[in-house]
Amino acid sequence: MTEERAHRWDPQLYLAHADDRARPFVELLARVQRPGDAAPRRVVDLGCGPGHLTALMAERWPQAVVHGLDSSSEMVEAARRDVPADPRLSFEVADLRSWRPEEPVDLIVSNATLQWVPDHLALLPHLLAQLAPGGTLAFQVPGNEQAPSTLLRRELARDPRFAPYLHGVAEVAAHDPAVYREHLAPVVAATGGSGAEVDAWETTYLHVLAGEDPVFEWLSGTGARPTLQALPDGGDDSPRRRFASELRAALRTAYPASEHGTVLPFRRVFVVAHL
Repeated sequence: MTEERAHRWDPQLYLAHADDRARPFVELLARVQRPGDAAPRRVVDLGCGPGHLTALMAERWPQAVVHGLDSSSEMVEAARRDVPADPRLSFEVADLRSWRPEEPVDLIVSNATLQWVPDHLALLPHLLAQLAPGGTLAFQVPGNEQAPSTLLRRELARDPRFAPYLHGVAEVAAHDPAVYREHLAPVVAATGGSGAEVDAWETTYLHVLAGEDPVFEWLSGTGARPTLQALPDGGDDSPRRRFASELRAALRTAYPASEHGTVLPFRRVFVVAHL
């Protein structure tokens, strides 16, 4: 696996568009529990971020114990500080690639996280193996790699002025719904469960953003953050400032503002695998 350069997340910057980012999570949860399914009692959130969405699962399933983990100490610190105390909720700094529960769990949820894990297709069977009989794996990843927002950032990152600073910077990578289903269906079927199935779909959201350069602000809290952090900063003419200025200008052209706001189409891929 290629070694990636570390970067630091900013919980407050991430939460600047909390409502828009929460919607896919809520819609993913709506497909987790089918009619007749028992409510999960042991739930794990892989890539819990600042924990506000993890807490929603404790509200939805009052009998469940919910554990969130994230590789970012900044995110976990924010979750422990800002999420209202609840004995059913806990948060931990951990790498989901090496995570092992003390006992099988009923539900594993991962929201907008697996796209940061190189070759995460190979990780999915391991995650399924951590489920109790009848358990569920549910995840959502951005599928926006062909969008102007991604292509413009990557094109600018290849510019000789910036490229030398960006070797090994983390990049997102996801697959189409059909790829996830094809990969998971044989593994799920092999469990022999009477309700075994894989549900995969996609949705493109039209986020209406306000403010100056809102698409850049959106990206700076997620997909563009590792790139921006890797570039040296030290004044108005620093590589980071130049990169940000040029990306802002390109995004304004690609996503023009109107009197009703700036529309950012954003495609997301969803998978729910029941054992």
